Amino acid sequence: MTPGEMQPNNYRSCRPRRQLVILCPGAAAESRGSAMAGSDPLARQGLAIVIMGVSGCGKSTVAALLAEALGCSFIEADNYHSEANKAKMSKGIPLSDADRYPWLESLQDAIREHLDRGEDVVASCSALQLKYREVLRAADGSYKPGSYATCRVKFVCLKASAEVISERMKRRSKEGKHFMPASLLQSQLNLLQIDADEGITEFDAILRPEDIVHNTIAGFKDELASTIAYS
Repeated sequence: MTPGEMQPNNYRSCRPRRQLVILCPGAAAESRGSAMAGSDPLARQGLAIVIMGVSGCGKSTVAALLAEALGCSFIEADNYHSEANKAKMSKGIPLSDADRYPWLESLQDAIREHLDRGEDVVASCSALQLKYREVLRAADGSYKPGSYATCRVKFVCLKASAEVISERMKRRSKEGKHFMPASLLQSQLNLLQIDADEGITEFDAILRPEDIVHNTIAGFKDELASTIAYS
């Protein structure tokens, strides 16, 4: 697929309790943590776990904690939006597919870089519809449309009632922590579409983020390249 308008090939690193590398456009590259199985890439090929859902469901919080637990890189999808996209959303205008696809393609490129090196990577992305998730699944070079079970890009969806999400978004907007207004929630809920055949893992977004992380790792432990034991 043709690369998107942004080419975020570099990243900056943050170091919480375990090494977490947050990928974003225009930052300098550093080496991965020793927890990755790069020394034996043939043992396990690595996995991309995309934490998905509508704005305000807690994607970024859960994804950052998951990447920290695994000692792998974290791709924050919001960092890959163009300024035009951010300006549009901040005015309460939903994005069109013409706005979304260059953004999704840039995320695909970032995910592919890690999978090609046999590394795990965690991303947060709304990925509300099948056609958007297919763009991200194509980061796995061996993926064939519909072969969800063998694809190395997996999705975990966080879901909650519109009331819970709306309250979170209003609070976040009031604190100036995000460009997405609560007025766009309904448009996102209308877009959210999950096909049962995809086998997407779903969690209630009101659960403790640490519990979601624990259960996510337990569910994918046999496919992860990470050598970290998590219990």
